[in-house]
Amino acid sequence: MLSSTPDSVRMSQVLVTGASGFIGGAMVTQLVADGCNVAGAVRRPMSLNWEVHSPSLGNDADWRPLLAGKSVVIHTAARAHLLHDRAADPLAEFRRVNTDATLNLARQAVAAGIKRFIFLSTIGVNGNSTLHGKVFAPTDTPSPHDPYSLSKYEAEIGLYSIARSIGMEIVIIRSPLVYGANAPGNFGKLTRLVARGLPLPLASIDNRRSLVGIDNLVDFIVTCLEHPAAANETFLVSDGEDLSTPDLIRRMAHAMDRPARLLPVPKSVLMAAAAMLGKRNMAQRLCGSLQVDISKARALLGWNPPVSVDEGLRRAVK
Repeated sequence: MLSSTPDSVRMSQVLVTGASGFIGGAMVTQLVADGCNVAGAVRRPMSLNWEVHSPSLGNDADWRPLLAGKSVVIHTAARAHLLHDRAADPLAEFRRVNTDATLNLARQAVAAGIKRFIFLSTIGVNGNSTLHGKVFAPTDTPSPHDPYSLSKYEAEIGLYSIARSIGMEIVIIRSPLVYGANAPGNFGKLTRLVARGLPLPLASIDNRRSLVGIDNLVDFIVTCLEHPAAANETFLVSDGEDLSTPDLIRRMAHAMDRPARLLPVPKSVLMAAAAMLGKRNMAQRLCGSLQVDISKARALLGWNPPVSVDEGLRRAVK
């Protein structure tokens, strides 16, 4: 829960897409608690008093009924990484949902008089890893590394084109891995492994990764709702403290009151074994570095992560 929410934010009329998802659901919950007039767009009924049923994510979807009377759109709905992607052309499918559908929504938002459009992008637009001593910054030359991040980057380009030609304010937020209670994906898998007390061959990994707790991400988005300096800017967001993979596991285990069972295995051995098993990307995320610079968010918006890493992990695993 945010400690203090400005009256201007409470008066915002907000549409959150993807409200049944991990980020969108947390976003709506916070805005409702803050007294905002919020509608959460979902594809399937959830029996919640704030929900509205949204059209399918396509470039011909009609968003006009949901946009009526709103002042801000927070667009979290997306086609994300899929473990077993069965699409014949994954890039085309990512573009259909993450690029074309986003720009369709944005154009209709302009026609509806929406003041600000906040887009949840990904740090993958910058790249998939950083070298030792280097960090990603919002001004870096984009280097999307997979169909998902490329589709997000193309959406960013289209949104800025709309902002320049029509005038609706755009805010782009690129986040690294987002963790929290019931987080999907790799964090959820790692949480289950640590909880079971299984030995993990990661003690020798010396990397640094930026993460962002769901509460910190939601707090940052709330800051961007009305802050005048956020208009037409791209931000990177994190907890402000980077961790090695072994340190993350130790702190997760501490939050669970469990022992951290870490075995020393050389990184080269881990990477070779992962390649043989077809798990190279997973090994890269566990062994490689990915650090982001949030100084722009601090300086331009006066924002600092309100929840520490240890508290965020405690909330995530409780």
